[in-house]
Amino acid sequence: MIKRFYLGFLIVLTIPFLASCTTNPATGQKQFTALMSPAQENQIGAQEHEKVIQQFGLYNNPEISTYVSQVGQKVVANTERPDVQYKFFVVDSPIVNAFALPGGYIYLSRGLLALANNEAEMAAVLAHEAGHITGRHSAERYSRGVVTTLGASILSAAIGSNGASQVLGVGTDLYLKSYSRGQESQSDTLGIRYLSRAGYHPYGMTGFLKNLNADTVLESKIDGQGGNDPASSYFSTHPATAQRVATTAQESQAYPQSGVINRDVYLRKIEGMTYGDSAEQGFSRGQSFYHPKLGFTFNVPQGFKIINQPSHVIAVNQNQNALVIFDMAANKINASPVSFLRDVWMKDNDVKGVESIAINGMHAAAGVIEGKINGQAMDIRLIAIEWGGNQFARFQMAMPKNISSAMLNELKKTSYSFRRLSAAEKHSLKPYRIDLVLAKSGDSVASLASRMAVKDYAQDRFRVLNGLDANEDVQAGVLYKIIVE
Repeated sequence: MIKRFYLGFLIVLTIPFLASCTTNPATGQKQFTALMSPAQENQIGAQEHEKVIQQFGLYNNPEISTYVSQVGQKVVANTERPDVQYKFFVVDSPIVNAFALPGGYIYLSRGLLALANNEAEMAAVLAHEAGHITGRHSAERYSRGVVTTLGASILSAAIGSNGASQVLGVGTDLYLKSYSRGQESQSDTLGIRYLSRAGYHPYGMTGFLKNLNADTVLESKIDGQGGNDPASSYFSTHPATAQRVATTAQESQAYPQSGVINRDVYLRKIEGMTYGDSAEQGFSRGQSFYHPKLGFTFNVPQGFKIINQPSHVIAVNQNQNALVIFDMAANKINASPVSFLRDVWMKDNDVKGVESIAINGMHAAAGVIEGKINGQAMDIRLIAIEWGGNQFARFQMAMPKNISSAMLNELKKTSYSFRRLSAAEKHSLKPYRIDLVLAKSGDSVASLASRMAVKDYAQDRFRVLNGLDANEDVQAGVLYKIIVE
């Protein structure tokens, strides 16, 4: 009974907004975008662009940035929205990602550039993101999201329960944070159109999505998920990549099967590009994390996976259900380590066993608080280490109550492994980068993969990096990417 009332109420609520629907010139479809005008899109894009720069930073390589922008301008030259001033940026992130902001801001990551294998594939990603802009998907999801939230609020008051608001809140949150499956598919379709109009081979879209699918499967395999594609989850906000490969391959058949690919040109452009984490962000080697720019290093126990984020470093051991978080914090009041830990960092928390310690010649403090992670009771060991420039280096180590004594000792070693890098170390430590090799007669996937600096899953990584199928071998006289120091 409540369900019938709920649906009917939303239908009535939505009727006043239908008059605000317009026909999108790119898609030919009616869409509701009344709550975000083109002028507002420009304003929001400019504001959010500054946040993107602060969070990720731009990759400092003018040649690559110019190249991406030139290809991007070619791709958007014949879209259905000539009012948009498109701008293209390469963000300094190893994650394979691309995104667009309202107002024509389009971003590619270093990680994505490393995965693409030719100019047509890179152009396809830019065209896909342009499709989100011409499709006005941000304006559409924002406008509908506001209406949905409003409907939930009114409905909650009408039936005297916040249950409807809670249910709709989850859906609205997902809707506002990510594009719908329909919008992603629509951007693929528009992207193929723009790709062909720009003179590129339309298969570039399918080629890149095929690479992306292979990369997703490999990452799942490395993380111990058995190689299953997590994108096939029911709650995924994108279509399964394998599905998109098949769909775009079929759609591309409607366009001339010719056009620019520029494989060697593209590879030469990204030769020498940083691969993985950069010196600006710090990077891991085995169980050690190094930050040459800030000048420190520390080790984590075997079995922990290091995940580097812009603002912090995470090390996680799923088998032991243990977690380490490292970051830096300002010492605004010139507090001692004990005072900082107890009175600033953990103000209003019951910290037990606070003590002064020394770590490799640096003053520090340690203490423990009790907490929960995913419902499990944890002891969280806190370490605050005095660092130059009015800063503290901080460790948070979440350990289950039943943690083994061996693992507890290993985590203590992590605390005491934190140290300053010498001048020689800072000079010698270099991030990984992309190099090119020209295959010769007798070369194989195995022989070229053996030249890579990354040794685990080397052949699998080499295949994914170069878009090679499981049974495909290298060809003499062809350029291939490898990862080197």
